[in-house]
Amino acid sequence: MAVICRKAAEHDLDALYQLIDGYAQQGIMLPRSKELLKYSLDSFVIAEEEGRLLGCGSLCQLGQELVEIRSLGVAEGCKGRGIGRKLVDYLIREAREEKIPKIMALTYEVAFFEKMGFTVVPKDIFPEKVWTDCIHCKKQHCCDEIAVLKRLD
Repeated sequence: MAVICRKAAEHDLDALYQLIDGYAQQGIMLPRSKELLKYSLDSFVIAEEEGRLLGCGSLCQLGQELVEIRSLGVAEGCKGRGIGRKLVDYLIREAREEKIPKIMALTYEVAFFEKMGFTVVPKDIFPEKVWTDCIHCKKQHCCDEIAVLKRLD
């Protein structure tokens, strides 16, 4: 059976939380409580195969002209199957449908995003991100993630 991407639903909440929590415990992703995930469920996309959640990602609007890909992850044992690419393609389509001209991410996987047409940029060009999320992050003053940007217009 093929991997499909779709909008997350409430029945995905536990699996979504477990996937994100696994990455958060490794310090690779910001932790998200189940309550926060439930509140922001409509921003999430999941990849699944035969009812099993294989990956996730979400879009967060940071301004009228900018959205961020966040919480992008693929389950252990499922990497290298193109799942991340399918999720990012889905999120890019969503941003285009909303007529958002720029999409960014903070990542450790720069090569992956470069293959998808993103370019490395300085983090400080995103004050929207800094004041939305970074201000609450424990890595705020020692952030080692790389900013990437893709123009959609």
